[in-house]
Amino acid sequence: MGDLLFWHRLQFGFTASFHYIFPQLSMGLALVILVLKTLALTRGDERCNDAARFWIRIFALSFAVGVVTGIPLEFQFGTNWARFSRQTGGVIGQTLGMEGMFAFFLESSFLGLLVWGEARLGPRRHFLAALALFLGSWLSGYFIVATNAFMQHPVGYLTAADGTLQLADFWTFLLNPWAIIQYLHNMMGAVVTGAFVVTAVAAFWTLRRSHPVQASLNLRLGVLTGLLASLLVAFPTGDLQGKLVARHQPVSLAAMEGRWNSGRYAEMNLIGQPNVEARQLDNPLRLPGVLSFIAYGSFSSEVKGLNQFPQDQWPGNIEFLYYAFHIMVGLGTLFIGLMGLAALLLPGGRLTRARPLLWVLMLAFPFPFIANTAGWVVAEFGRQPWLVYGVLRTATGTSQLVHPGQTVFTTLGFAGLYFILGLLFLFLVSREIANGPLAHHS
Repeated sequence: MGDLLFWHRLQFGFTASFHYIFPQLSMGLALVILVLKTLALTRGDERCNDAARFWIRIFALSFAVGVVTGIPLEFQFGTNWARFSRQTGGVIGQTLGMEGMFAFFLESSFLGLLVWGEARLGPRRHFLAALALFLGSWLSGYFIVATNAFMQHPVGYLTAADGTLQLADFWTFLLNPWAIIQYLHNMMGAVVTGAFVVTAVAAFWTLRRSHPVQASLNLRLGVLTGLLASLLVAFPTGDLQGKLVARHQPVSLAAMEGRWNSGRYAEMNLIGQPNVEARQLDNPLRLPGVLSFIAYGSFSSEVKGLNQFPQDQWPGNIEFLYYAFHIMVGLGTLFIGLMGLAALLLPGGRLTRARPLLWVLMLAFPFPFIANTAGWVVAEFGRQPWLVYGVLRTATGTSQLVHPGQTVFTTLGFAGLYFILGLLFLFLVSREIANGPLAHHS
């Protein structure tokens, strides 16, 4: 109970991880809905309208739970991280405020029009509402990522006389190169989640031999979208993100790869177990030179190891960081293979007859959620021991007046509440899937 920092981090990590289940699905489905509404408008295809209506209902459920689970995160900036908020509020308050005032209200307003206003709006204006929903959803994502990017790579600020950080250049802060690359990588990950969910539902309908027209349409859309997004997650967005980490957080890169010694022709470790006490990676399987190439564009480039840096600058949990990074990369590679195989079987309807693969596609939908969560674990644990990299240490950002027991108690409360919310969400979504895409046709 005595480690206040641990409990603050645990509570924020738990609530943020649970919350992000829903925005990543919403942002992924926002693109799916826009594509379906575009096809419906340009081709006059009522099948696409039926599919869009179904996914709008799933989006609405995900958005509602995302809002409920996101509110506690905002409060924790004041309750758990008061010194961090006081120190950096003059900067990150800009994007957090913009996310609420512009993106959130835009998203929520047009979601209401999409759900209940189709008959009154007509096809063109209903499409415009879907476009506004997409823009609001993705704009909201950018403001949040820009906030996090400042913590990863602080730019556009100055230190005031009282020691607080203040905004010096709004556009430098908002268009932080780290924010742009991280945003693209993050959003492609969200699209992978949305595509896998679409594919899983379509595979379920196909296996049940129900809603054959919608099953075929959604299966093709989900597989093709999932394949394209999975490729974009790896390259160029993942590649560029890795190069940013190598340039600005080399100690994080070393920890992510379990690398203690510096040198050229640095290997990428496919598997292995980091042994922090012995400062080595046990039982490694390596690809020579690949890490040097990914990090700096040349197989002969030198990559620094953890021994090159003071130990008080190492990430606090190297094992967790290492495994999270390799889970993210490993799953991302499997996504490309799985969706690539499914895409090869799409012509001629062969995929609908490949029942073993349909079972895999149906059961694979949780893994993008795991991969995206692992990605955020890599970002947040890789930044440690800093809240704002190189500027503010995590240990100096907590609220000292909050007792650890209070944090433990409220964390247990959140766990119980979120368990109930999760069950309710799964029940409502399962009911929609069982009813099918034509259940609420208007």
